[in-house]
Amino acid sequence: MQQPVIRARDVTRQLKLGEHVVHALRGVNLEIHRKEMVGIIGPSGSGKSTLLGIIGGLDSPSAGSVEIDGVDISRMNENQLTDIRNQKIGFVFQFFNLIPTLTAVENVALPIEFAQMRRHQPFSRARDLLDMLGLGDRFNHKPNELSGGQQQRVAIARALANDPPVLLADEPTGNLDTESGETVMAALNSIRAENGTTIVLVTHDRSLANRMDRVLLLEDGIISADGAEQG
Repeated sequence: MQQPVIRARDVTRQLKLGEHVVHALRGVNLEIHRKEMVGIIGPSGSGKSTLLGIIGGLDSPSAGSVEIDGVDISRMNENQLTDIRNQKIGFVFQFFNLIPTLTAVENVALPIEFAQMRRHQPFSRARDLLDMLGLGDRFNHKPNELSGGQQQRVAIARALANDPPVLLADEPTGNLDTESGETVMAALNSIRAENGTTIVLVTHDRSLANRMDRVLLLEDGIISADGAEQG
């Protein structure tokens, strides 16, 4: 049987707020396979972004383990996690996080320039990705010269710069109008089809999540449902 690209086992995360301990995750188990597009939904405070951050190596579990592409990242130090994030994980956030003084092509090329082992020429790869995402006429535009949907597509191109097997998206359409959101979702579907990328998407939009292959419902820090649709 094919090894999961993402595997979480008994993942818990406890956060100390003053004298109180918040149990953000209470024993999460999941497996996500190559080319899957999985949506994570749930009420605010249910642990969605915490789980995505732990899968992506931005945070560490209090207990349990997380494997990405067969590599256990749970107890890695920050330097090791930086390498894993650069090689195996792309991130897309709600608020783009583009560097305002850089052009679109410069923003996309940046992760390649920081990579220890370059698989691409930075600017050639950046132009190819932007062209694939319909931004071939926007190479030299800075973020404030782009629409929200265009900025998000630049952010997606940047996330794909080093060919990561996993793309993690936290509310990627949450700051966009309906038309721009549809364009971004079409781009994600195209990326999955062409590159075999595994995509995990956190969203409050149930109708958006139900367009995924699978939906995980997270409530009170546990996965309470796992299926192709959640109503």
